[in-house]
Amino acid sequence: MSTTSAQHFLLVSDFDQTLSFNDSGQVLSGIIGATRFQEKVDGLARTNLVQQGAELAYLVRHDPEFRGVRREHLVEAGRRVRLRHDLPALVDLLARGVDGVSFSFYVVSAAPKEVIQSALAGLVAPENIFGTELDYDPGSGEVRSILRTSAGYGKVSVVEELERRLDSKPERTIYVGDGSSDVHVMLHVNNRGGFTIAVSENRLLARIAKTTVLSDSAFSIVVPVLEQLAGWTSPQIRELFESHGLTLRGWEKARTDRVTIRQSPATPTADAA
Repeated sequence: MSTTSAQHFLLVSDFDQTLSFNDSGQVLSGIIGATRFQEKVDGLARTNLVQQGAELAYLVRHDPEFRGVRREHLVEAGRRVRLRHDLPALVDLLARGVDGVSFSFYVVSAAPKEVIQSALAGLVAPENIFGTELDYDPGSGEVRSILRTSAGYGKVSVVEELERRLDSKPERTIYVGDGSSDVHVMLHVNNRGGFTIAVSENRLLARIAKTTVLSDSAFSIVVPVLEQLAGWTSPQIRELFESHGLTLRGWEKARTDRVTIRQSPATPTADAA
């Protein structure tokens, strides 16, 4: 990805704990009074019964406590999700672009589409959001089937679909994610010359992502995008932050070696032998 004029990038982001602070499933559980959400999710993950990330969709369809979920519950959950700081500034920058660089921004997540659209209302156009699509019974309003879920390898399919639709080269794809459900798509993007950003300390993801950014601000992903892909300098990036009313503080680059050392049993010396 060399610096050229008029570069265009397809930037795709996960939603739960990437653009938000909390998991939408936890929020939904609180609304309907469901219990042991995380325990149930962990149990499904251990059995490999569903694609990682699609656990909530499975619970909504099959778990007795979640069978009462209706569309309005999902919309309300979206309203209650806490979004990362400075997300409006990030969306504005991606829409406007910067000198010589333009973006097409999409959100791809296994969370129910209604949750994401509600949470990002007024920020991201509904047609730029890909989430789990549910089919509702017209009489009871109950979820009767799952039409499509953007989980696991399903995210790969969406990214490829967007590349075709926008006639965008794979090496101009940027993917941002936070957890194990993003592994498949990150490997796919990397293998085709794209760029991947992890926004959590998930160790598995950190080994795969091209770079990791840890911040409470959604705008922070601008740093590696402009520095590593567009060739911007630190002063240029700091000036851009200030133009959006933000101050870039605590920008630290570090490589951390995690080492565990145990003392070995004493080896007999020649004299002791």
